[in-house]
Parts: sequence; structure tokens; C-alpha cells
Amino acid sequence: MTRDKRWGARARRTGPVVIAAVALLAGCEGARDAGSPADTADGGAASGGRAVSPLDNPDGTEPGLAPVTGEADRAEAVALITKVTTKGRGPKTGYDRDEFGYAWMDTADGVPLARNGCDTRNDLLQRDGRDVRFRSGSNCVVVAMTLDDPYTGTTIEWRKQEAAEVQIDHVVPLSYSWQMGASRWSEAERERLANDTLNLIPVEGRANSAKGDSGPASWLPPDRGVRCAYAVRFAQVALKYEMPVTSADRRTMLEQCGG
Repeated sequence: MTRDKRWGARARRTGPVVIAAVALLAGCEGARDAGSPADTADGGAASGGRAVSPLDNPDGTEPGLAPVTGEADRAEAVALITKVTTKGRGPKTGYDRDEFGYAWMDTADGVPLARNGCDTRNDLLQRDGRDVRFRSGSNCVVVAMTLDDPYTGTTIEWRKQEAAEVQIDHVVPLSYSWQMGASRWSEAERERLANDTLNLIPVEGRANSAKGDSGPASWLPPDRGVRCAYAVRFAQVALKYEMPVTSADRRTMLEQCGG
């Protein structure tokens, strides 16, 4: 079956979910579709319901990080990762988060959801959360939601009072990108990387903190079922921004998908 046919079949299955997500991101206030129950036997909670495979989500505008399964998809994943170039990790000298713009800016041009009147963090919470609730009088500021965390396979009932319980992970960490060439990019390009939906996933705070600025050779999601998908997303970001990874990182990425 061709890629287009496979995507067409998936689109027919997920059409109502995509419509609901688009409506919410356009500013509809209220709760998202409840989605499907967790499926911890196949990639954790994030594999059920609304999560989309990174192979079918090349711009990162769809929610979650569904496992990459099946021989054809895993072969496609390996082919994608193989395209990533490698080099040694450079020094961290001069790195500062502010070099990538202020956190969660809505004005980073050239990325999805920019300049929609809602900051990047809240855009991402709306994209991936279920049963989203907003602050009174707002259709942007999320104060409660349910998150199917792709990294741990757990479901988190999140409330803004405990904001750190869910954090937005930069799949390719900003410090990592700095050491792999972003130190020489323009400020605008660094702002795009920091706010690009392709490089951002809401996850359990503890998992994100444990990752730090590690590449795949040093850290992978605790849920083994999503590790190939994570490697694909890491590769997608690297390719989009023409950024190399270390040889150890690419080797680890290939191993997660059977390459």
C-alpha cells in the first residue's frame, strides 16, 4: 500500500478528532473530545485516542507522539533518520536561553500557530490536552486538562496550580542545538526553533527535568513503545533546521527503529 493511501485511510479514521482540534485552536472555548482510553499494552497512554505518529505529522500541528509500528513505517523511520548528518558536539560557551527569544513568544515568524494571540505554551497545552478548561474570560490560558504523556505512558490530570507537573519539552534541546551550530544562526532562526510545534511536546515535568539537554544517546523516553517515534521527531527537527547530531545520537536513534 502506498504512503498516500495509508495516510488517506488514517485521515478517514481520525477526521472527527482533527476537526475538533482545529476548532479549539481557532479559539473555541470549552473541553476537547475525551478521546480513547489509555492503551498501556502498546506504547502507553499516548498511543490511544488522539496521538498521531510523527510520520503523519511532519509539521507538529497534530497532538501527541504515537508509536511507530509496522515493518513499512519502521523502515520509513530508519530511512528518515539516515538522512541526518553527524558531527561532534561543540562547546556550550555563550549559551543562554534568551538567545532563543523570550519564553513562549507568540511572534516567532515562520512556525505554525504564531501570531494567533496565544503564547506557545498555551497553544501546546490546547493541542495535546483533553478536557481542556480555560481561565474565565479567556480562550487561551489553560487552567486544567488531561494529558496522555507520551514519554512515560501515564495520564496526568493537570491543574495550573501545580504548573510544573507538565512541562513543554524541546525535543531537540536548545542547549544541544547551540552546540550543534545554532550559536551561528540568526536570532530569528533560533526563535523559530524555540517555538516550533514540531520541536515541542507537553510531557511529565519529572521526565523533562531528567532529560535536561541530553541527546538520544544519553536519554530516551521511559516508555519503550514510543522511543522510535521520539527518534523520528528528533530527526525531523534536525533535518528541518539542517542541524547535525552526534554520531552516537544517530546510532541510538537508528537502533530504536530497528536500523
